[in-house]
Amino acid sequence: PEANPFLGWRAIRVSLMLKDVFKVQLRAILRASLLKNVQIMFPMISGVEELIQAKRVLEEVKEDLRMEEVPFDEGIKVGAMIEVPSAAMVAEQLAEEVDFFSIGTNDLIQYSIAVDRGNEKIAYLFEPFHPGVLRLVKYIIDAGHSKGIWVGMCGEMSGDPLAAIPLLGFGLDEFSMSPILLPRIKNIIRSVTIEEAKVVAEKIMGMRTAEEIKDHLKGVLDQKFCELPAYEREERKKT
Repeated sequence: PEANPFLGWRAIRVSLMLKDVFKVQLRAILRASLLKNVQIMFPMISGVEELIQAKRVLEEVKEDLRMEEVPFDEGIKVGAMIEVPSAAMVAEQLAEEVDFFSIGTNDLIQYSIAVDRGNEKIAYLFEPFHPGVLRLVKYIIDAGHSKGIWVGMCGEMSGDPLAAIPLLGFGLDEFSMSPILLPRIKNIIRSVTIEEAKVVAEKIMGMRTAEEIKDHLKGVLDQKFCELPAYEREERKKT
């Protein structure tokens, strides 16, 4: 076993080394693409070269299918999961190669803050509202939009009620979350205009600590009459 599997042989790294397996997977996806609403997203991309290699394999599979006269959606969309800080920092260049981004917040946060969220001793450091994390998220969204692609988000942050308004203000195009979280997030998003969300987002970008940011966002939700989870209301009573 690897000493640190989260920084090891996984995701696109495995795919590019086991190309025969990768091609079988891509072939299956492409054949299913005739059903439409099928897209391809490459995970754990760390830079442009890696993405280009993955796209090259995809093109090889497409050409094989054409030669065999096997139909598939020629216009299938291709995206990249942005979950590695190095990818975030070259997001503008990556955006030139794909049709969309999905920000994988769980890994992006732990890689950015250098914290293993599975380690009980330091799990408290896993903080979605760390100012550095928020700046990275905004940078990725801005980079994607500058090249005309849409940007989505998955991971726990996407379904966090406190994050909904600032993410909307940053310009996030798609929120991906567990169905049970949808009603609350939908209610929050409906409670604000885009301009109001932008004001909130700009305000927190000037704050220096996660606690300051979260306190401000809790106040915003209270003002909007959105229901906070019971545990958050109890925490506010204690302070």
